[in-house]
Amino acid sequence: MPSVSTLSAADPAFLVQISDSHLFAEADGTLLGMNTCDSLQRVIELVRQQQPQIDLILATGDLSQDGTLESYQRFRDLTGQLGAPARWIPGNHDEPLIMAEAAVQSALLESVVDIGNWRITLLDSAVPGSVPGYLQDEQLQLLASSLSETPERHHLVCFHHHPVSIDCAWMEPIGLRNPEALFAVLDRFPQVRAVLWGHVHQEVDQWRNDVRLIASPSTCIQFEPGSDDFMVGEQAPGYRWLRLLPDGQLETGVERVTGFDFQIDYSSNGY
Repeated sequence: MPSVSTLSAADPAFLVQISDSHLFAEADGTLLGMNTCDSLQRVIELVRQQQPQIDLILATGDLSQDGTLESYQRFRDLTGQLGAPARWIPGNHDEPLIMAEAAVQSALLESVVDIGNWRITLLDSAVPGSVPGYLQDEQLQLLASSLSETPERHHLVCFHHHPVSIDCAWMEPIGLRNPEALFAVLDRFPQVRAVLWGHVHQEVDQWRNDVRLIASPSTCIQFEPGSDDFMVGEQAPGYRWLRLLPDGQLETGVERVTGFDFQIDYSSNGY
C-alpha cells in the first residue's frame, strides 16, 4: 500500500472519493440488478484514464453490501489498481471488524491524514444494526482534537451519513441523527473548509456559512435527486475528484462512466 505523498504546504493535494460500492463476496453479486463489482471496475478504469496523479483515495463507506471479508478484499484489490494511498470509513452496510481484518498491515483505517497544507479527519458515523448514523462522543472528541491540534492547516472532515437535508424525503430519517453536535464542534474552528460524505448516492454541493458541504455519486446505483419515495436514478456510476489548494480553496467535480446500460430490477435484493 503506497504511503501518503510528502507534499509541501505550498503544494496542492489531489484526492479521489470512491463511495458506496456495495460489493458482495461473489464477483457476480447484484444490487437492484446492477453488478456492483463490474460498475466499480468501470469507475476505476475511468479514474485511471482521467487522473494520472492521485495523492489520496477516500472511500466514504458502504464499501461492502454483505460485510464479507471477500468483498473488502475485492474492494482493496480493485482500488489498488490506482496505485495511490487510501483511507476507508465504514457505512451502515459495512462490518467494521471484518473491514479491519481486510485492512490489516495497512494505514487504510487511520482517521487523520495531513497532506499538503490540509488535514483530513475521517469519522465513523455508522451505528451497528442501524441505517441512520450517529457520531458518538469519542468521534466528536476525535474531531475536536484533530481540529485544535493544527489551527494553521485547512481542514476537510469526512464521514458516511448526510448531516443536512438533501431534499429527498425518504432519506430524511436515515441521515446523521445528531448533526447539531457535529456543527457545534465545527463552528468553533474557522479553519474548517469542507465536509464530505457518501450514503446518498447522488451529487450534493452546497454551503453552510463558509463551509462547503459535499456528497458524491455511488460507484453503483444512483438515487434520484429530489425524490419523495425510494427511487433509483438513471445517472451512471461515478466518482468525485477534489483539489485542495494551499490557500484553503477547494476545487471539485464529479465524473461518470459513459455508455453504461442498466435496467433497474426492483424485484431483486433491495438496498
